[in-house]
Amino acid sequence: MPPISNKITIANSEIGISAIRAQGAGGQNVNKVSSAIHLRFDISASSLPDLFKERLLKLNDQRINSEGVIVIKAQQYRSQEKNREEALRRLLELVESVTSLHKKRKITRPTQGSDKKRLDNKTRRGQIKAMRGKVGD
Repeated sequence: MPPISNKITIANSEIGISAIRAQGAGGQNVNKVSSAIHLRFDISASSLPDLFKERLLKLNDQRINSEGVIVIKAQQYRSQEKNREEALRRLLELVESVTSLHKKRKITRPTQGSDKKRLDNKTRRGQIKAMRGKVGD
């Protein structure tokens, strides 16, 4: 499994992968070949840092069930190997989404120039709208 960051990796032993039969059209092989992949990753039993585990469990994602297990089903490709890679890519993407720290917004005030420009635009717009009224004698 590729590393998530410099210090964080997911061991292959923590990921459960099983081959299942894909749904839908697939030609002659649809009932014979198990090309779809069912990936399971238990968040609480993983070696991820506690902060990332909490963030993952707080995510409102349909792939995370009530027991805290990520379940990903990949059946886009006809080849089992490509579906395995796709499932692992999706897992990596999900875990990476919680690893980035969001910067806190620094509260700033608008500049004097931008305030003046905004008020000038409002005045100009008001004058245009005032001109749309009925013409008086």
